[in-house]
Amino acid sequence: MIIRIRDLETDYGQQLFKVQKEAYKVEAEMIGFADIPPLMETYEQFIHCHETFLCYLKGDALAGAISYTKENGQILICRMIVHPDYFRQGIADALLHALQLHVDWEKISVSTGKMNLPARNLYEKNGFTHKEDVEAAPRLSISIYEKQHSFYVCHDKKHNE
Repeated sequence: MIIRIRDLETDYGQQLFKVQKEAYKVEAEMIGFADIPPLMETYEQFIHCHETFLCYLKGDALAGAISYTKENGQILICRMIVHPDYFRQGIADALLHALQLHVDWEKISVSTGKMNLPARNLYEKNGFTHKEDVEAAPRLSISIYEKQHSFYVCHDKKHNE
């Protein structure tokens, strides 16, 4: 089940903060950079992040979440979180699908560690285009991805005559 959370000063917020730490520890090890922002963030900073979260519940467990901000049809994915116990179970795919299906958007942007091949594969197989790699800090390069919404326009031949 996927639920939307905006108020992080709840039990879900506390669970999300813990799951985030576990998930990003794995990414930090994978990319060889321990100072990624979600690992440095305090709980107080986290609950005031002004992001909307879609959370994936598996029974009573919070297995993962995706957070985003939206402005003028542009979505920025801020966090993709999956608890390590639930890796490779389709949770990140389900969260990306839910975001695209239930939130109006024209373009979605996301970044991930260049060395985070599972995340890069996730975005690429879900139709995101690699835009560029940027050095975010010494010893840390990030890959930036975007996806444009495909709008289908039905043209009525009579109407155009």
